[in-house]
Amino acid sequence: QGQLLESGGGSVQAGGSLRLSCVASEYFDKTYCLAWFRQAPGMEREGVAAISAGGRYTNYDDSVKGRFTVSRDDAKNTLYLHMGTLKPEDTAIYTCAAHPLTMCPTEWSVPAHYWHWGQGTQVTVSS
Repeated sequence: QGQLLESGGGSVQAGGSLRLSCVASEYFDKTYCLAWFRQAPGMEREGVAAISAGGRYTNYDDSVKGRFTVSRDDAKNTLYLHMGTLKPEDTAIYTCAAHPLTMCPTEWSVPAHYWHWGQGTQVTVSS
């Protein structure tokens, strides 16, 4: 059974940066599409970024394009989210998720497409 564990969250001032990591258990399938989602208090979960198996294709929500970069190191079973120029509206719990196919779905930001989820890590951006 695959397990995902996020780390790297914290508190930062606007304009700062953070790097989130999501480590998959050794039994996790490296051929899965992986994604980052976030959920702010009182808001629905939203897709932030997704990356296909092998890292060839990536997708981003418009709100983070040019500021966030998703990457993966399959040798380390790790997914990353480099977040730069952070804004207060980026404050949320960030969670990684896996879609059990090599290519991410066309509707990559729809949570129902993902079968495995981590517990999440809190990111707080102050103005």
